[in-house]
Amino acid sequence: MKKVILTVKGMSCGHCINSIEGNVRKMYGVHFVKVHLDEEKVDVSFDSKAVSLKEITDMIEDQGYGVELKKLPKDQSCH
Repeated sequence: MKKVILTVKGMSCGHCINSIEGNVRKMYGVHFVKVHLDEEKVDVSFDSKAVSLKEITDMIEDQGYGVELKKLPKDQSCH
């Protein structure tokens, strides 16, 4: 299991939260997604053998948001 924190620009309301969480959660291999609107962050845990980080970021970007990856320290990532 891989865990990442994405910085997502352009989120402004509850609709943004529902849109991102709903669409990313539907992706095969995604185990957890949580939007933190005030911090412009999205936490995602996923099986990197089933879905790639690029597929997840593309899904968010296709909804009109800008995405940047924030790397977690090694001791916080799951394998």
